[in-house]
Amino acid sequence: MSTLVFGGLLTKNVNNFCWWGQVVICGGMSIFTLRKENFSVMTKLRGEFECRIDEKGRIIIPVALKKQIPLEANERFMINRGFEGCLNLFPLNEWEEESDKVNALNFYNTKKRLFIRSFNRGATEVALDGSNRILIPKTLLDPARIVKDVILLAISNRIEVWAKEQYEKHVNLPDGDFADLGEDVLGDPPKTQS
Repeated sequence: MSTLVFGGLLTKNVNNFCWWGQVVICGGMSIFTLRKENFSVMTKLRGEFECRIDEKGRIIIPVALKKQIPLEANERFMINRGFEGCLNLFPLNEWEEESDKVNALNFYNTKKRLFIRSFNRGATEVALDGSNRILIPKTLLDPARIVKDVILLAISNRIEVWAKEQYEKHVNLPDGDFADLGEDVLGDPPKTQS
């Protein structure tokens, strides 16, 4: 919680809401008008968690991961198809922002329209039950090849849900390949000679 008075403007941040208003001093008396606005805080999920899916298609969200889920998600998520065969599990507040970006793409552009459809295909709202489980729809389990062992990879604003075998195939790189990839992605661009 923080409070700031600057140039007659007072702001107070409490639980991801911004209270703000104008302070006017009139004849030695302070008059303050107050407004409340929601503001976005980037979720930073992290960690890798192994779990199992039960016969009904439910997985338990580990406690260490559940603690990272923003309160404004209200224990609700959207799950959709991800890349390379994983599923994406978004806290509901993060889904709203992500889907707004995707759905703002130009629907008259063929590639963008295809991406919008693919992104939304099978997207389903799920919620934690009393045992911290979510039910993954069968329509998403089959394309992701999830049968038993699952890896949850928390990255930034989403949790990738992987079949363990697919995860090891797509994510585990030999050390040299990881170093090369790091250089390609984060390394300095080649210098041009003048």
